Amino acid sequence: MRIILWAIFLLYAAASLVAFGAMALDKHAAMRGRRRIRESTLHQLELMGGWPGSLAAQRWLRHKTADRRYRFVFRLIVALHALFWLSLAAIIFWPVRG
Repeated sequence: MRIILWAIFLLYAAASLVAFGAMALDKHAAMRGRRRIRESTLHQLELMGGWPGSLAAQRWLRHKTADRRYRFVFRLIVALHALFWLSLAAIIFWPVRG
């Protein structure tokens, strides 16, 4: 079980670093008027576990903070992750008795 938790932690950490980097590149491209990274790509990175890195980029780089649609989808992704982990915890720690 410990190895699985470490693997999940490393997956989230790696995905977060990639998401943060993608947000930084997108911010840089936006400031220079260059080709941007698609929002769907940023959301896919968040779905793969990179939402903490994306959140950090939004806060530190002040990127994607005014785009209401983006923030809405981002919050849905975070909620999906929370729902997944709460459901998994319920299955593991509160088994059905019958």
